[in-house]
Amino acid sequence: MEIREATADDADVVRSIAHRSLRSSYTDFLGEETVETAVDRWYDDDAIASMIESEHALLLLVETDDGVAAFSQSEFIGDGHNVGQILWLHVDPDHRGGGTGVRLLTRTREKLFETGADEIRGVVLAENELGNEFYENQGFERIGTREIEVGDETHTENVYVESSLEPDEEWRALESVTVEDETIFVSYGEAARGSKAPFYTAYRDEDGTQRYGWFCGNCDSLDNAMDAMGRIECNACGNRRKATRWDASYL
Repeated sequence: MEIREATADDADVVRSIAHRSLRSSYTDFLGEETVETAVDRWYDDDAIASMIESEHALLLLVETDDGVAAFSQSEFIGDGHNVGQILWLHVDPDHRGGGTGVRLLTRTREKLFETGADEIRGVVLAENELGNEFYENQGFERIGTREIEVGDETHTENVYVESSLEPDEEWRALESVTVEDETIFVSYGEAARGSKAPFYTAYRDEDGTQRYGWFCGNCDSLDNAMDAMGRIECNACGNRRKATRWDASYL
């Protein structure tokens, strides 16, 4: 078994594994159409090429004698890329249960630390029982939750960190920010990678129950637009975010 970084030649197999993995883990509670749309949007040739070429992203493959069996998709967020966030651990259903996912997670963590992260996070929908059990069994601890939109439904996503780190209420502590005479509450713990700086989740209320939108970490602006594919662009400074997860795509 070899674990290596993906190349442009791996686009087809990455897409195939993502499709099989998402169908196996998410179809029961999200529906087949949502899963199919997600794969088409997140793993087309341009999206995969962008992941491979970006210094802010990490795409690792597990290659066995039978071919590629799994991949992990991660990103660096926060000041100085200090947080390595594992977005997906996709294991082909035929290769589950034999330690492939554990070995991939271990190498992904190592690579994120080697590249400069000092904290590792993992995120998974609460409905995905096996995914949550996997993180818990591998020594991660749930530190919080966040609400995301999938189609016209709201779902809960759990956020995990290494168990060696104490659960931190500051992860989702909201900070009031005034932009053009309007006060919003920004969660700096809920970040998504942008081309120039992270985008942070903004709320209308200090309890974090009424989501406002996205706050640009590059220019402190709320003036941004999201297209039908889930990409965000700040109209003030051009900071951009590509869709990689449910909350990014608003399927």
